[in-house]
Amino acid sequence: MELVNEPKTKRGLETLDKISKAAEELFSEKGYYDTGITDIVMKAGIAQGTFYIYFNDKKSVFVYLINKLGKELKDSIRFNTKVSKDRYDEEYMGIKTFLNFVGEHIGLFKIVWQAQFVDMELFKEYYESFSKGYVKGIVKAQTKGEMTDIDPVILSYCLIGIANFTALKSIEFDGKSSNYDEVVEEVMKFIRNGAFKNKES
Repeated sequence: MELVNEPKTKRGLETLDKISKAAEELFSEKGYYDTGITDIVMKAGIAQGTFYIYFNDKKSVFVYLINKLGKELKDSIRFNTKVSKDRYDEEYMGIKTFLNFVGEHIGLFKIVWQAQFVDMELFKEYYESFSKGYVKGIVKAQTKGEMTDIDPVILSYCLIGIANFTALKSIEFDGKSSNYDEVVEEVMKFIRNGAFKNKES
């Protein structure tokens, strides 16, 4: 079953965008279970019948939104890292891009993490897809001798976790809304040097 009936006109695309933005805001503020289709259409400023032209139900728009945000984030990271001179620079730009994206879409955390209770497979797939992309870059960097010999899947989740919780602390908890250079520098200091000083065995 298709998640969305993709519109073919400019007006249709604008309406789909209204639904998407309204759903993103409401799922973030109220949560999936406390948001109804009536809430979404009122927020979007459309008739309830119009909603059903694009989506079959609330779950469809929730899944569509997670996939949409995930794709936009990946596209943004890909675009901003394509001129990186090495893997370290790519990691730096990737984390910075992630922070900027979350700053514009703070509901991303709340929406994605709600998926644990709405559709666990959707939640798993969201992070697994990011890990798969990460693993390719890690293996390539390890082959070049740019990264240490650590299981690439485990390493991908470590790096995903660092980015996620750094963004959560800086943006959601502390309310930082722009200029993440200092935060990224501290993160990269950890990635480059680790947390422990060298110990004699």
